[in-house]
Amino acid sequence: MPSEADVFAALRHVQDPDLHRDIVSLGFIKDLKIAAGAVSFAIDLTTPACPVKDQLKAEAERHVKALPGVTSVDIRLIATPRPKAGPAAPILPGVRHLIAIASGKGGVGKSTTAAALAVALARAGATVGILDADVYGPSIPTMFAATERPAMNAKQQLVPLERAGIKLMSMGLLTEASTPVVWRGPIATQMVRQFLGAVDWGTLDYLLVDLPPGTGDIQLTLVQGAPLTGAVIVTTPQEVALGVAKRGLGIFGQTNVPILGLIENMSGFECPSCHTTTAIFKQGGGRAAAKELNLPFLGAVPLDPETVLAGDAGEPVVLRAPKSPAAQAFRTAAGELARQAAIATEGLAEAKAHPAKVEPAGPSGMRIVWDDGHESRYSYRALRLACPCAACVDEFTGEKRLDPASVPADVHALMTGTIGRYALNFRWSDGHDSGIYTYGRLRVLCECPACKASAAVAR
Repeated sequence: MPSEADVFAALRHVQDPDLHRDIVSLGFIKDLKIAAGAVSFAIDLTTPACPVKDQLKAEAERHVKALPGVTSVDIRLIATPRPKAGPAAPILPGVRHLIAIASGKGGVGKSTTAAALAVALARAGATVGILDADVYGPSIPTMFAATERPAMNAKQQLVPLERAGIKLMSMGLLTEASTPVVWRGPIATQMVRQFLGAVDWGTLDYLLVDLPPGTGDIQLTLVQGAPLTGAVIVTTPQEVALGVAKRGLGIFGQTNVPILGLIENMSGFECPSCHTTTAIFKQGGGRAAAKELNLPFLGAVPLDPETVLAGDAGEPVVLRAPKSPAAQAFRTAAGELARQAAIATEGLAEAKAHPAKVEPAGPSGMRIVWDDGHESRYSYRALRLACPCAACVDEFTGEKRLDPASVPADVHALMTGTIGRYALNFRWSDGHDSGIYTYGRLRVLCECPACKASAAVAR
């Protein structure tokens, strides 16, 4: 009969493809039991909507079944709440991921995207809410056919409405449809603060905040006063929208909020009769912008008449027409969003310190001075060989794909960029630029004498 040590050793071969660590060191294995060759345990996922949960389960089952004496393997997938990374937040203690859905300009389908992503995440098993922070032009109530006013609980908190399993709160639920909201910025921002702190959101895996377009007071209030996991930028393919979207990114970069990805909406129209795709607003601009800005590309959503019909009917397209091209694209984008949120959260959890200075240290290496006083040293080639991207490391086995012989001895960083508030990215002289090095990972990779000695002792 296998021992617990045998099972844990086998499970160390199972790598989370996004976090690039094995599921044992990540603390995912819970409630391990062994009885007469029958092995049972739970895999505690970062989110119920984890896009690779089936792969993790299959890999874990395969490795444990291969152990001598194992007669059966029973694996449960769970997702228990985790402590928030970063400074403790006095608001939203039960919300695991607070994600802003933003755009540089109106008319790009941001609210439609927020509603569809929310439903897709919920259908994947997550608990989800939407906060409609566009107090001047709220549209989330229409998209979910929500008209009744929210109730108050015993703590004098507003109780969100629920539609399709999604918790909803919006200024549109508190005013008459024909009544315009004529408020100056400070009053509008105060209402957003109340929506965050005076609403009984309960326990949620994701709370999506549908921001108004642009970069005004409401956006600034959110990024400065709320524990954001990150932001999603929605754009359309044409240059004018992409240019505004790029400028809109600035508010998040200046406040160290990670950009979880970019979505290109209205990306081509496929004729239902001849299946020819027409790029009405051009095509591919969002993907190109994401590459240029070194951001994850969450997906391209086509123009689809079903999306319009669904919005008017008060039922997001993922519910109303689940087989439509738009619904399928939104589900893909939601999976990528869940992946990026998990990566960002893990990076924040690891980042006990942040770089204060990043600079070359001679022709073959660099140094990072951290805000806790530690000075890390790295050789460029060692950093390049440690790249964690999917091209360099197998997503599911964790095995190295990168052939060290293919990396020049004189490889060096041409440019260093910051990814949100949790990671660095390097553009290498050999042309590679897709690796995201979390601050926690960089501390582990430190080659200074003290860290090398500590690693040797640990081994």
